[in-house]
Amino acid sequence: MKKNILISSFVALSFLCSCHQNKPEATSSPAITAEMAYEGINNYCHSEYDWSIAADNPSIMSVEMGEETETEYEVVFRSYTGATINFYVDKTSGKTRMVEHAPIMDIEEEIGTIDLLDYLEKEN
Repeated sequence: MKKNILISSFVALSFLCSCHQNKPEATSSPAITAEMAYEGINNYCHSEYDWSIAADNPSIMSVEMGEETETEYEVVFRSYTGATINFYVDKTSGKTRMVEHAPIMDIEEEIGTIDLLDYLEKEN
């Protein structure tokens, strides 16, 4: 009797495990979209950098989408000085690292990180 119960338990457990393994996986979309990456970085740049110099000539400062990889979006801020800051936004977490490039001085360095979610419009 014990043997039959043990075999029945094993068969039931095997069935449950095999059903779970054959269950289709949910397709996961990135938590952060390209639009969110652009909006957050644009908001950050407008809050952190003085855009008044570009009032008469808006083309001297900009925020543009850069390249995209499987794991991150690149958003590029161009300053009126010619310097750029490349923002690399993690598609899953929103953690964003910043790399500044000053072509006049030929310097490129990481200057910090931000959380993209802190710069997205909050829904009421």
